[in-house]
Amino acid sequence: MKQNFIEPEEGDSGQHGGPRADEHKGRPAGGGWWETVRTVLYALLIAVVVRTFLYEPFNIPSGSMIPTLLEGDYLFVSKLSYGYTRYSFPFAAGPFDGRILGDQPERGDVAVFRQPSDTSVDFIKRIVGLPGDRLQVVRGILHINGEPVKRRRIEDYRLGSGRTVPQYIETLPNGTQHRIIEEQGDGGYLDDTPVFTVPAGHYFAMGDNRDNSRDSRILNAVGYIPFENLIGRADVLFWSVEREVVLWMPWTWPAGIRYGRLFDAVE
Repeated sequence: MKQNFIEPEEGDSGQHGGPRADEHKGRPAGGGWWETVRTVLYALLIAVVVRTFLYEPFNIPSGSMIPTLLEGDYLFVSKLSYGYTRYSFPFAAGPFDGRILGDQPERGDVAVFRQPSDTSVDFIKRIVGLPGDRLQVVRGILHINGEPVKRRRIEDYRLGSGRTVPQYIETLPNGTQHRIIEEQGDGGYLDDTPVFTVPAGHYFAMGDNRDNSRDSRILNAVGYIPFENLIGRADVLFWSVEREVVLWMPWTWPAGIRYGRLFDAVE
């Protein structure tokens, strides 16, 4: 804490025990450069603590979660949701294995995780399968434990290119609803799959852009996600821009910011 030194007024002899005025000559007021360094160090420490234990910012670089998330979205991921692993720490430098203070994700959560086949890469997808579940996609419709997941056709979704594609509201067994799109209708190469049985301690995740998502349906790329690899749940958008916006050029912002998406909850 910054200390306030009270110097004697000019002409005071210091007889009350205060230091003589000339004894302060050459001393930096308020700690000088060291106070600045200490303030910066405190700020960095607070930032590391918040990022590690509370919320971490992420940005969306691809369209695999359209229409829920768009390229250029920036969001906060809650580290509190699932507890902590070594991947919760910067550079995956956590001092322990496994997970502490862990809560299980819920079906329908949009989660950030480390790709099982390359733990240096972060992915964001929707959790649709829990440990022990059997999942299969049949003609574009997700089946969980032998039951087809309900989906309802709504208005077509317009992609950035101007092309419109089929859009649905999907309702998972726990009642969670979210929108999905099918860029290739129900005839994409991921619209018919074998049965996947989720191992204990693992989860199954899919992108909401069902025909344009590298996810758990591709076992040799993503596959089943270990609980330890989950980083957190996507909670809220704090920034969203079109691809042509340049963050360090403020004059590009007015036409490129997606104002209607700012501070939206991720659902």
